Amino acid sequence: MSTTHTLSSLAKELNRPAVVLAGLQKRFDLPAFNTYSPAYVEFLRKIVHLRILGVTEDRLTDLWKTEKHLLELLHFSGDGSPTGFLDQCAETSHPERRLLLTNHDMGDGFNTQTLQPGLDFNPGTGGLFTQREIGEDALRVLNRYRKLADEVRAIVAAESVQIKAAMRRVPALRGKGH
Repeated sequence: MSTTHTLSSLAKELNRPAVVLAGLQKRFDLPAFNTYSPAYVEFLRKIVHLRILGVTEDRLTDLWKTEKHLLELLHFSGDGSPTGFLDQCAETSHPERRLLLTNHDMGDGFNTQTLQPGLDFNPGTGGLFTQREIGEDALRVLNRYRKLADEVRAIVAAESVQIKAAMRRVPALRGKGH
């Protein structure tokens, strides 16, 4: 896999028309570029795969917005990058600690019912609210995230059975010599 893609090469790799990918960019409020980083490519690949697995775009955009909101509450800044929320999408270590779409590593204890104390992606930021108020709001958003992510995982689990069954038919459907 090359390090960067154009929209055209990305469309070919994902087997989707460029107009479909441009539509995803618009609906997920993603910036458009001349070339795309591996992390950006992995995000779009994940969206395409989840759509194939029967997850609705509405559910995915809701999950996307919830993940971004959670990261904002935890003071994730993205260092001013227009793709800051996507920049960890190509990471593969510790999948159990990562958010489903943004793939951000939330640290040890992510699967517990509380946020890790002191988890702050941008220490030193001030604001209008106390840490306690922010923590309560972050916990509410985290619970919403978990609910949505669990729904997505359930849809994927159910549909993957059908995908596996369909894949067993591929040799017969392709015909001889393919």
